[in-house]
Amino acid sequence: MKLEGEQTLMRIFIGESDRWKMRPLHEALVDMLRQEGFAGATVLKGIIGFGCHSRLHTDKLLRLSADLPVIVEVVDKPEKIQAIMPRIDSMMNGGMITLENTHVIRYRKGDGTCG
Repeated sequence: MKLEGEQTLMRIFIGESDRWKMRPLHEALVDMLRQEGFAGATVLKGIIGFGCHSRLHTDKLLRLSADLPVIVEVVDKPEKIQAIMPRIDSMMNGGMITLENTHVIRYRKGDGTCG
């Protein structure tokens, strides 16, 4: 797959405890994106954050949170991102999705290929 130049970066902000059909939502999203042939996805786990209810979620020992912030990042062609948005939206109860333009300089394995 060739993925260079102007693309779209999608960030999906959810909580660690969010679920889709009894599975962690972030895992379900990554599996779905992989099955749909997306270029790649990365899940980042936050150590502190808050959302629309302004409740602080933190990993500090004095207040163990079961709902730390999680971000699923995906970079791919704009039309591919737009096409999958309704499916992603149907999987989410809360959270936030952002899109931004990004310029991909390199997308390949160490041997110079990807695919």
